[in-house]
Amino acid sequence: MSTYPRRTILATAAGAAAATALPLAATATAVTPVSAADGRGPWATVPAPVPVPLDARYDSDGIDTASARGGDFDGSGYTFPGEELPAGRVEVGGVPFLFPASTAGARNNLVALGQRLDLPRGRYLSAFFLTAASYGDASGTATVHYADGTTTTAGLGGADWYATGGPLSAPYRYRPDGGKDEHAVGIGVSEVWLDPRREAVAVTLPVTHAAEANQTSLHVFALTLQPAAEGRALALRGPHSTPSLLEPSGAQGVEATVVNAGTVPVLAADDVAVAVDVPGARTVQPARVRRLDPGEQARVRIGIRNRPGTAPGTRQDGTVTVTGRGTQVTAGKASLTLGTADYAPTESSLAAHQAPYWFQGAKFGIFIHWGVYSVPAWSPVGKEYAEWYWDHMQDPAGAVYAHHRDTYGEDFAYDDFIPRFTAEKFDPRAWVELFRDAGAQYHVLTSKHHEGFALWDTKVSDRSAVKTGPKRDLVGELFEASRRYAPELHRGLYFSMPEWFNPDNPWMGHAPRNPYTLAPVPYTGYTAGKDYVHDYQAPQMLELIHGYDPEIIWCDIGGANDSLHVLAEYFNHAKNRARPVDVTVNNRSGIAFHDFTTPEYTTYANTVVAKWEASRGLDPFSYGYNRATPDSAYMTAEEVVHSLVDIVSKNGNFLLDIGPRADGTIPEIMQTRLRETGQWLRVNGEAVYDTTYWSRMAQLGDDLRFTVRPDDAFYIHSLAEPGAKLTVEAPVPVRPGDKVTMLGHDHPLTWTVTGGSLVVDVPEAARRAGRYAWVFKVEWHG
Repeated sequence: MSTYPRRTILATAAGAAAATALPLAATATAVTPVSAADGRGPWATVPAPVPVPLDARYDSDGIDTASARGGDFDGSGYTFPGEELPAGRVEVGGVPFLFPASTAGARNNLVALGQRLDLPRGRYLSAFFLTAASYGDASGTATVHYADGTTTTAGLGGADWYATGGPLSAPYRYRPDGGKDEHAVGIGVSEVWLDPRREAVAVTLPVTHAAEANQTSLHVFALTLQPAAEGRALALRGPHSTPSLLEPSGAQGVEATVVNAGTVPVLAADDVAVAVDVPGARTVQPARVRRLDPGEQARVRIGIRNRPGTAPGTRQDGTVTVTGRGTQVTAGKASLTLGTADYAPTESSLAAHQAPYWFQGAKFGIFIHWGVYSVPAWSPVGKEYAEWYWDHMQDPAGAVYAHHRDTYGEDFAYDDFIPRFTAEKFDPRAWVELFRDAGAQYHVLTSKHHEGFALWDTKVSDRSAVKTGPKRDLVGELFEASRRYAPELHRGLYFSMPEWFNPDNPWMGHAPRNPYTLAPVPYTGYTAGKDYVHDYQAPQMLELIHGYDPEIIWCDIGGANDSLHVLAEYFNHAKNRARPVDVTVNNRSGIAFHDFTTPEYTTYANTVVAKWEASRGLDPFSYGYNRATPDSAYMTAEEVVHSLVDIVSKNGNFLLDIGPRADGTIPEIMQTRLRETGQWLRVNGEAVYDTTYWSRMAQLGDDLRFTVRPDDAFYIHSLAEPGAKLTVEAPVPVRPGDKVTMLGHDHPLTWTVTGGSLVVDVPEAARRAGRYAWVFKVEWHG
């Protein structure tokens, strides 16, 4: 049987009403049941997973081999390469699947079109699917059917096969003409939560679209069920070491997922703890699980420190052990890296990195698009990014082409805007204090956008804000103000990997020219003859890393790069400082490695465990300032809050963009929206910062979202003003003795559980106290 371990990938999974996800991992060591002192029975052994054959239901051929062609995965004739994929029984992260063979003409996947799949009757915690999507991420609502005639709904999704490697990946795909398209494609794991208290008999797949060109489709390759244990039981998934540091101890984090695999809740009295036993290191910060209902999961972090004489980077086999009431319940073997050695400039070395814990807990950041494009600051409202002004100028059929000609004349070059980019009213202290007042935890400034104009004192080019325009180091001033006046904020920098018209490597295929006459024009500050990547791009990135110590490098576009070397130096520079700093990088540096993904002006429909960050502007469709946008078109504070809550409930961060004017002032409407958001967060921030997703579901209907503060509280976010009673038709983890309140209203609320639904009485005073989103807190007491 082939085994495929967990990788840092975009993987989706689902819970009842909305999708959730988890990292899969090595199978835990079986433990002999022991008696419990409380009379609730022994710790039970978790049954083995049950692969479900789907051969008879396959309706699509999406896998080819060089000798067996004829498949069509996406409706355009492209297919997975069978040589790179397994066949038969395969283990992906500890879960066994029956993966289809890639023989000539054989069908090997099922396109989700509402089919009902019969299941072996039983009580299950989860249904694991191997999925991939064509033409974009695909998701929809699945329905689980039970023997008593009841149902639960669940989000089931898959990531675009062309956008992520997945735990089952191939370095290429076959083209319709039989050749290879040298781009990684992959299959991921999606998990649907089932109610272990009921006997499941079938699942109905979502209705997506048939596999056709330019239509989004969800493809299912395999299905495995995880049976529930009767009574009290815990399973351990995914024990692995990380380079991340726990606060405040500074200990190295080891992570695992603890699953309540039984039919009764785990409570504080069970004293569940998770520790690591490994030669060369010791546990200094055990993890604890205080509340876990049947089918729920808790991702835990255990702190370890190397013993004297253990060199950083030492690899050792160890055991992650879960105990309850002083008795070992389950354990998992793991190969652990003790401490972090220097990173090498290789994909495999960088792959050990992950998004820092501070970033995972921060949730809300401010993006700042500011540059020469802030001078013309114009595009059709809601249709084009204003910061792309120079590129849009090149299109004779576009609105910007005509606007520029009519406003500035055909002989006015884009670089003629540089002297007008003055930053004369730029007040970095006011900026960072505004970000702090907005409730943001970090900020990311565009150090250089696609126009190639650097906002810092770069030594490899005169195309900068120090040599021209403002004659100021804008990056340096902002970072210095942030350190001095808002030291709690984390600082990041955006960097465009290519430049549109840099003569040494023009992304758009040509050096600067007059779009009306096509005559060449100068590229201000340019010195000819550089190797774009090694003499220009990489040195500039290293200037930012060593000169400004950003905690986030937010790359854009990708393309030609030396990111393996640059990022290895970035990570080593941060960890080898006198006081190590956890830093992070996104998925746009031009290599496969990344710490987080970055959907823009969109979000993921379901919870994604692999860390992600959604970005968008307050503007309806622009990051840079667009003077044409009326105040009424900007996001309202309610829309900002709703976006933030939705994103956080699905394990994302929200990077909200503002576009300052060329003089350095932030438009008043943007300031107002940020302060209004900050007012909401001052009341409700505990339900956002340092929370995690609920493993059962992210949302219920359009109006309810859920977050969890581990071992402390459960939060219900109502995006609509509740009535006299709030009814939550979901298995909320609430028990007698728990306290229910509404944030911003200090009085306990009366609640009951009726027919499996939580019903909370909401007095008028509580309803009046809320705004934008009403947050109900279930405070655990036992």
